[in-house]
Amino acid sequence: MLFACISPMHTFAADNTQKNPVNEKLGVPIVVYGSSLSSNEKEHVKTALRVDQESEIDEITISGQDLAKYIKDSNSSSRMYSSAKITRQDKGKGLTISIVTPENITQVTSEMYASAMLTAGIEDAIVEIAAPKPVTGHSALVGIYKAYEVGTGETLDMERTDVANDELSVATSLAETAGISDERVAELITEIKKVIAENKPATKEEVQTIVEEQLAKFQINLSDQDRQLLVDLMDRISNLNIDFSKLSSQLSDLSSKFEEKFGAILEDEGFWQSVKNFFSNLIDTISSWFTKE
Repeated sequence: MLFACISPMHTFAADNTQKNPVNEKLGVPIVVYGSSLSSNEKEHVKTALRVDQESEIDEITISGQDLAKYIKDSNSSSRMYSSAKITRQDKGKGLTISIVTPENITQVTSEMYASAMLTAGIEDAIVEIAAPKPVTGHSALVGIYKAYEVGTGETLDMERTDVANDELSVATSLAETAGISDERVAELITEIKKVIAENKPATKEEVQTIVEEQLAKFQINLSDQDRQLLVDLMDRISNLNIDFSKLSSQLSDLSSKFEEKFGAILEDEGFWQSVKNFFSNLIDTISSWFTKE
């Protein structure tokens, strides 16, 4: 009798912890795979995205044709490797981005993805991104667009998705050519978008003034070419058909996350000086070991 009482309870507990429950309100997670993945690479991505932990999941594939759909003048023959899983959240939860194979996403950071998604009109979701080999990570954004449309039944504005891709390209370009950390670039772009959302500039000259003010605030020096790239991008964003009052609150949330994650370190020059002093003293100490008679 004792065994009969305990056994069913044990079985129930085991079954209850094996899989994530199905969200009957918002739907099941959606995994989108790059079409260029081999069978082995696809299995690698499945493991990274913990597909086996979901009770149910929808799986779709993106190709170069999807790239051409969401992004103007793109190459429909492009190779697509980076993949993603989207789990919708209740309204107001915001975006949570996680790159689960950081060694293989070489250019785009989670903060860059989050900022670009807000530009594209994607809200309230947990997004996990993976790739089986080193890739830039740009195609994952296209997969996220497709998965979001499939999961919500909504149609994203193609102008917004194109501008969001432009944003991602400018962000990764600045991080690569201007000698600025990925985090600092993402924070700068988010802050400029936030000020644009709050002030609603009417002309490109007003947008340029905002960009110049934020560059000065962040103490970032750009070449004339990079500065123009940033101004042109922000001018496109300011001209989008966006509810800027809504975007402003979302960008404020994202800014708060930046502050929590990077603020103290990025702004504390004393921290970096202490790191420099530590390694300088360490080198002096080691050198002294070999100079003693």
